[in-house]
Amino acid sequence: MNLILLFEADFVSPQRVRLAGRRLQHVVSVHRACAGDELRVGLVNAQMGTGVITSLTREALEMEVRLDQPPPPPLPVTLLLALPRPKSLRRVLQAATAMGVKRIVLMATWRVEKSFWDSPVLHPDALREQMVLGLEQARDTVLPEITLRRRFKPFAEDEVPDLARGTCGLLAHPPASQPCPRGVRGPVTLAVGPEGGFIPYEVELLQAHGFEAVSLGVRSLRVEHAVPALLARLF
Repeated sequence: MNLILLFEADFVSPQRVRLAGRRLQHVVSVHRACAGDELRVGLVNAQMGTGVITSLTREALEMEVRLDQPPPPPLPVTLLLALPRPKSLRRVLQAATAMGVKRIVLMATWRVEKSFWDSPVLHPDALREQMVLGLEQARDTVLPEITLRRRFKPFAEDEVPDLARGTCGLLAHPPASQPCPRGVRGPVTLAVGPEGGFIPYEVELLQAHGFEAVSLGVRSLRVEHAVPALLARLF
């Protein structure tokens, strides 16, 4: 981790934190830190800064922290993502969070397996775990907002128009002839389908709400590769 993410429960006084568990082990085994060392830290959904280790044992470490820096700016994108298989979802969430996406909608489409919705990876704690890993990687503190939509048609008809209003609506669709734009200025609403892609009805419904079908080229990519490729190209 490139940043030690802190939570309110870690604070034992206004400027002092006490950490154990995974973060302690990382500081010891990866950073190889000792008392007096300075680490990058950040409070979830708040400021970043530095922490100086004042005490380090096998059970816990304590730091004096100074939080005086803002987190990096978010990407101006809302990601509408057809729910991928659980292993892919973990990777996509980490990557999207690390790249600065702050609003993600996991949605059903025709080719999304119904069993995916029963996966424990959709438990709020499991989703949060993947986002935390993404924040730690990217030196960020602001957790994305994730919502789940299990019915495509009412979501596309009732919510997507408001979500996409005032943005550039893009539909990642490999058969599209229009290439994905580069260096977009302004906010984007990006819809990404499942491994098998959107069916024609779904493409038409999104296009009816102003989305433009775009492609990354002739190669079909897995979702966990397509999402970061699209974000990097767009921004």
